Amino acid sequence: MSSSDKTFDMELLFRALADRTRLRLLSLMGSDEVCVCYFVEVLKMHQPKISRHLAYMRKAGIVGARREGKWMHYRVIEPKDRRAAQVLGNIREWLATDREMQRDHNRLVQMCCVKVPPHLQTAPKPAHIIAEV
Repeated sequence: MSSSDKTFDMELLFRALADRTRLRLLSLMGSDEVCVCYFVEVLKMHQPKISRHLAYMRKAGIVGARREGKWMHYRVIEPKDRRAAQVLGNIREWLATDREMQRDHNRLVQMCCVKVPPHLQTAPKPAHIIAEV
């Protein structure tokens, strides 16, 4: 067992994956960065609640963040621990087939590229969404 295997908190990973909202956030991120403003619009939740979920996933080592001006972008990151990476990969494969996750994704596409609300018109759009349209 490598030293990274010894230090990764698998229990925290499983707790992070045990919440439907966090699974929806993971699914929306896909393989791209997504601005928190889009999570708020797609999931119809308040920004502080979404930020708490994202912070929990950051602590678990499966989400990274980057600031661009006033916008916070979040992305899925693969844990260095091979077992954790395998679990996360399996979850992401399952999320791709879940109907609710597909509906969320379709709302994100609509929100980004078809019916952009006025307050999101200056928000950076996820690259993978732009490529689909």
